Amino acid sequence: MELGLYTFADVDPNAANKGQEAKRRVDELLAEIRLADEVGLDVFGLGEHHRPDYMASSPATILAAAAVQTKNIRLTSAVSVLSSDDPVRVFQQYATVDLLSNGRVEIMAGRGSFIESFPLFGYELDDYDILFAEKLQLLMEIRENEVVSWEGETRKAIRGRGVYPRPLQDPLPLWIAVGGTPQSVARAGYLGLPLAVAIIGGEPRRFAPFFDLYRQSAAKAGNDPAGLKTSINVHGFIHETVESAADIFYAPQAEVMDRLGRERGWPATNRAHYDAMRGPHGALFVGDAQTVAEKIVAHHRIFRNDRFLLQMAIGPMPHKDIMKAIEIYGTKVAPLVRKALTEGAAGA
Repeated sequence: MELGLYTFADVDPNAANKGQEAKRRVDELLAEIRLADEVGLDVFGLGEHHRPDYMASSPATILAAAAVQTKNIRLTSAVSVLSSDDPVRVFQQYATVDLLSNGRVEIMAGRGSFIESFPLFGYELDDYDILFAEKLQLLMEIRENEVVSWEGETRKAIRGRGVYPRPLQDPLPLWIAVGGTPQSVARAGYLGLPLAVAIIGGEPRRFAPFFDLYRQSAAKAGNDPAGLKTSINVHGFIHETVESAADIFYAPQAEVMDRLGRERGWPATNRAHYDAMRGPHGALFVGDAQTVAEKIVAHHRIFRNDRFLLQMAIGPMPHKDIMKAIEIYGTKVAPLVRKALTEGAAGA
């Protein structure tokens, strides 16, 4: 199983000098990616957002910088908001990063959990579903064919035009990321694309039927489920002890979830709820190396997932704590998980 990290590159939305704040975060982010590569983690993902609390509105640009500073780690968007972007440019950008990285780049496409990009780029929310469906279709067409002919409702037709550069990987890996919509899960299986499921609340095991639906949809469409990768993307944090991990992560996690909760009508976070969420059946993967490794392995038994991505750099998490957590993740958690899966009945 591949083990990795993802982040939205959180910044202080109230910073007086937003340029300096963004510069601080991008420097820290590149250091985090370099360290993840050095300690042997498999994947680093960066999410696209267009809000004052997140810095990475152009993940491909930052991943290009990371590509020339790393050697082995795979680099992916997490996610690219395909509905409000141009699939031609998305492909060209990630194909370029693929060349810079010597074939280590992926696209993780999704509809996005925020809507700011739609009015920003001139799209109507009423077209939310058709925009994603058509642009995904076009992106897949570009992956498969150097010269593209395509026609749809949401943009002008392309008639026999070449799309360049071509990536080193053929085809360029493309994942579908979902947040809990069965139709999206079924579509990924039908199209034969790898599936990433974001799990940030409740009990993760309730998402198990989604993985069954995905594999059933793939099989019905003639796609071998055994050849399709799956991932769970979760929140969590690792430190030297269970108690120190829980104490360090609580305030930043609560700040972000409460900020989003005020926008979406969620109840406020409290410590009792947080502590329950980091228990064996909750969605937070928080603790020391042994605790987090055991929880990763336990959920692998439920989902049979091929990838596990952890979001630790949330809100105002101190950079030094993130760096310490990445070191523990790569040098202690990853070996424990790999050993357990290699020796266990589930297999590696």
